[in-house]
Amino acid sequence: MDLTDHPHARAVLHGPPSHAYLFEGPAGSGKEEVAREYAAELLAEGSADPEGAAARVRTGAHPDLTWVAPTSSAGLLRGDIDEPVVAAAARTPFESARRVFVIEDADELNDQAANRMLKTLEEPPEYAHLILLTSRPGKVLPTIASRCQHVRFDAPSPERIAERVGRHGVDPATAQACARLGLGDADRSLRLALGDGPALRACSEALARACISGALQKRPWQEVLKRAREQGTTAAEAVEARAAEEVEVVPKKERKRVEREFGERAKRAQRRAMQGALDQGLELTGLWLRDVACVIDQMPELVLNTDRADELRADADEAPSSSALRDGQLVVEETRRRLDLNVSEELALEQLASRVARAVAGR
Repeated sequence: MDLTDHPHARAVLHGPPSHAYLFEGPAGSGKEEVAREYAAELLAEGSADPEGAAARVRTGAHPDLTWVAPTSSAGLLRGDIDEPVVAAAARTPFESARRVFVIEDADELNDQAANRMLKTLEEPPEYAHLILLTSRPGKVLPTIASRCQHVRFDAPSPERIAERVGRHGVDPATAQACARLGLGDADRSLRLALGDGPALRACSEALARACISGALQKRPWQEVLKRAREQGTTAAEAVEARAAEEVEVVPKKERKRVEREFGERAKRAQRRAMQGALDQGLELTGLWLRDVACVIDQMPELVLNTDRADELRADADEAPSSSALRDGQLVVEETRRRLDLNVSEELALEQLASRVARAVAGR
């Protein structure tokens, strides 16, 4: 377990194991990897085959490891916690001397789910260890945070993130830009550089540039929405594939229940992935406007889209002022907040394009 870049985590985790930890730090800072490695250490201790036990933890196949992630755009629900954590923590380990529960996005625990966890956190069985992960420690409910030992993870530098992105075969200029656009989130930087990320980045840039030029006739926001919907469909298909595997191994009388549960989970995963991609697309749109403003203000060192210098200069020549562009960015941020209210995405994006174009034009 390499904690070279995380001195606080090294100091805390080298002591006696605690019953509950709160790993806090930006996404991509390494806390998920450390959580898995720490779980491997805990579950391998005392095992007849420590290396084999640790290897199964790393692949997610150890029966005494439970890893919980939100399945809904509404966050972690009571159903995500009840059976997988609360009920399971009351049962003795299968083969290890311990059970380990890792809970992603602890800041998304709703009140019901948090209340269900409190007793487990306050009076855990001696064999149970809970590791809660968060990128937003200020959003974790105080009743949860106060019952955990805090472990801090620092954000990697843009240079370290660019190096990590580059190891996936991304050219250096793109890797550097994605590292900066990730805003300290190494996972986000990787998503921008790989898979559907470049396409989402391109259509978000196209939306921003269309707003600057006023060329909205081709409805450029629709491509952003299309990409977001595709990511939602991919997430739902992944859940459905897991459902097909699960149905094959459960008794026939349980299959309808499993299919129903996975059906609901697929809908939640689709909505969550689509909203996440749409939010990221709008963030990229706003960051392009910001970068053009930086070019106008002659602050190139602050530019994030470092691999798109020519295009940024072209937009800077067309935009009336940096303040107008920043007004446009504020409109984008307002729309991002509104999307949480279940408004019509297409209508919200159409209104956004019109409002940003007017703001940039100084009207």
